[in-house]
Amino acid sequence: MHKQWHIITIYSLTHFLIDFACAFLMFHSIVKTPDFYLCILLYNFFAFAVQMPLGILADKWNRNYLFAIIGCIFVAASYGFSFSNILAAVTLGIGNGLFHIGGGIDVLNMSEKKSGALGVFVSPGALGIYFGTMLGKRAAFSSVFILSFLLVAALFIFLMHKFRSSLYPQNAELSLASAFSPNVLMAIGCFFIVVCIRSFVGLSLNFPWKSSGYWGVILIFAVVLGKIAGGFLMDRFGIRKTVYLSLGLSALLFLFSQISLLGVIAVFLFNMTMPITLWIMAKILKGAKGFAFGLLIFGLFLGFLPAYFGTSIISTTVFALLAFVSLILLFIGIKRVKI
Repeated sequence: MHKQWHIITIYSLTHFLIDFACAFLMFHSIVKTPDFYLCILLYNFFAFAVQMPLGILADKWNRNYLFAIIGCIFVAASYGFSFSNILAAVTLGIGNGLFHIGGGIDVLNMSEKKSGALGVFVSPGALGIYFGTMLGKRAAFSSVFILSFLLVAALFIFLMHKFRSSLYPQNAELSLASAFSPNVLMAIGCFFIVVCIRSFVGLSLNFPWKSSGYWGVILIFAVVLGKIAGGFLMDRFGIRKTVYLSLGLSALLFLFSQISLLGVIAVFLFNMTMPITLWIMAKILKGAKGFAFGLLIFGLFLGFLPAYFGTSIISTTVFALLAFVSLILLFIGIKRVKI
């Protein structure tokens, strides 16, 4: 794994860049248009829901780096579609999905025994969205730099594979046979619902203290660092201890999350399970890691829909309850499969 960390680092930095570029375009240009509401829905659908079929294609094709490269190119190309906001949003979403699937499968293939790399890969996305949204609203960044960085990132990914191809594990032969047993289907269902809940909670964190001082930025870093910590702590202490302690403490602290520091810690703990659920799904569906990745990301889309249609919560009690429900679901799911 240590020889592959430079590959994981490039993918992780590009993940930040991809999400930054997507958020920047949405909030720099498209937000000012009458069809912004529709564009947000279309972007999220193509960025998240479409990753499931894209994952199957990537599993079969076994050219994950090309998916990541094409994703960078699609995101860059969307900046040229000023004549059609809807086309720009769709292209932006497809590019996002292509990159995540390509990079995600490669990192999953490198994470056979450990999930730390997954935490590093998935974590920069929230940071990219935050800063892309902030700078997009302020129009404080030139899109020329973004396009240049995207193309450089695509070139780096190409060169990494060309000169370090031996470090890239091959995809297993495409197969979903391991999914068709009652225990496995129940486990997959449990993990899927947990991701839906995590997405919904993440979009509903409207704490009163969030807009005070630097707490909004601190909260974003809690999300990012929680995902990183979850992967490494699982490697150190095991799945069960990490899941039960993180979600158990998170449920408790959410009850007192009107206090800023305790709320930040609760969010940090709540996000630890993201790389863990991805890692377990990849172990269950060894012959379809792209599909496994895309299926859980589809859960993010479903979790986004309530917020999109105006349903949000600020009840600390509800946050605590959802963290506890996630704990129960993961307990059930983990018990049903051999890992």
